[in-house]
Amino acid sequence: MKAIMITFDQAHYNRIVDMLERNNCRGYTSWPQVQGRGSRNGEPHYGSHAWPSMASAILTMVEDSRVDTVLSRLKEMDDERPKLGLRAFVWDVEKTI
Repeated sequence: MKAIMITFDQAHYNRIVDMLERNNCRGYTSWPQVQGRGSRNGEPHYGSHAWPSMASAILTMVEDSRVDTVLSRLKEMDDERPKLGLRAFVWDVEKTI
């Protein structure tokens, strides 16, 4: 099992949740408002008067066989709107209850 941490501009939220459901990734935890700045490009997401947009984050646990499909779909979304910002990170899940 793998954990995928997805951070993204709030505009992506519905598309990401729909994509997870279509790929049988039922469970996730969502943080609707997070702040941050990408390491390469894109606009900061600070929720301030100068940088008013906010980001969101989703952490989902998926079967190993689903990881490449989910990452591929996320990459497509990011490629469509690169200035918005979307990143995903995959970790091994060693144990769970």
